[in-house]
Amino acid sequence: MLERVMSVPPSRSVTSECTTVPDGDERGERWLHAIPGGHSASRPHVVTMLVPHRAPAIDLGITTALFGSSHPLGGNAKGWYEPRLCAPVLDHAGQVSNPVVETANDLNMLTDVHTIIVAAGPEVPPDPAPAVLQALQAARIRGVRISALGTGTFVLAAAGLLTGLRATAHWSVCEELRRRYPKIVVDDQALYVEDAGIFTCAGAAATLDLCLELIRRDHGAAVANALARWMIAPPQRLGDHRQFVSAPVGESGESLVRVLEWASSRLAEQITLADMAEVAGLSPRTLSRRFHAALGTSPLQWLLAQRIRLAQELLESSQETAEQIARLAGFGSVGNLRQHFTRVLGVSPQRYRRVRRSRDTNG
Repeated sequence: MLERVMSVPPSRSVTSECTTVPDGDERGERWLHAIPGGHSASRPHVVTMLVPHRAPAIDLGITTALFGSSHPLGGNAKGWYEPRLCAPVLDHAGQVSNPVVETANDLNMLTDVHTIIVAAGPEVPPDPAPAVLQALQAARIRGVRISALGTGTFVLAAAGLLTGLRATAHWSVCEELRRRYPKIVVDDQALYVEDAGIFTCAGAAATLDLCLELIRRDHGAAVANALARWMIAPPQRLGDHRQFVSAPVGESGESLVRVLEWASSRLAEQITLADMAEVAGLSPRTLSRRFHAALGTSPLQWLLAQRIRLAQELLESSQETAEQIARLAGFGSVGNLRQHFTRVLGVSPQRYRRVRRSRDTNG
């Protein structure tokens, strides 16, 4: 699965040796099967935001923007998703528990959906109503893609959907998640996690990263990157980026911004840590420290992630050969492309292209 491979630190350079994974590797097969087919002109992909208690405006705003009917990409993209909002739970006084949502919706809305996104407030939510838990359990049995934002992870945990699985939540509540649900493997570092087809994320800004990941699986890297640009956001961060960083990029100085822009525009070139440090005007050690503080990753891990994303986009949308893609993405050779691509995604570039295009065609 994606996040299990992402948790393995990438090699120190794109030309170093790493273990190859067979084309039929189980992780890759499960990752590919987690990519839903493309949209249908007659029936769009139904995404329901389930708000069992209350949800931060940021979570509602991001999901509405990315899955809303007025899609920012326009054109055919407007028919990709059908957004729904389900806020069915009343508090003991009989009032809707979510001050943001004015109307409550019946849980029957969850019976005919493709994706459910569970949102909750900044604090650990109260135990969900039995009807909510039953609806989530039934959706899981039907194979619905289920995800949770921030403390929404507690809702999935209460439904028993995360037992034995890896999951995350906002770092401030991860210890409580461990205490209440000791059979869940809680990762308090990751921005988002996918295990057995269930996605959990830290919420807040990480909501954008998870939503882009879902859209990338639905419609490819080019679409996800275009949406990130529309949101005036950097490219989607990978799930293994740390939640907590000590300083934003701006506070790390212009040198870090400069090296990010410089490297992003030269992915086809062979770039070393020393090269990046020279552009930043820093020592390699200082640059590495600032990368970890601002981005939660190392310079070469960040560089590898950009190259993987570029390779995905080229595999999806171009007619370039594997040799050309390897060169354009900075891997140098097809062998290096395959090693790193398979290590990160669990599937070979050739199979990724074949399945991705097949699903886009058959949508």
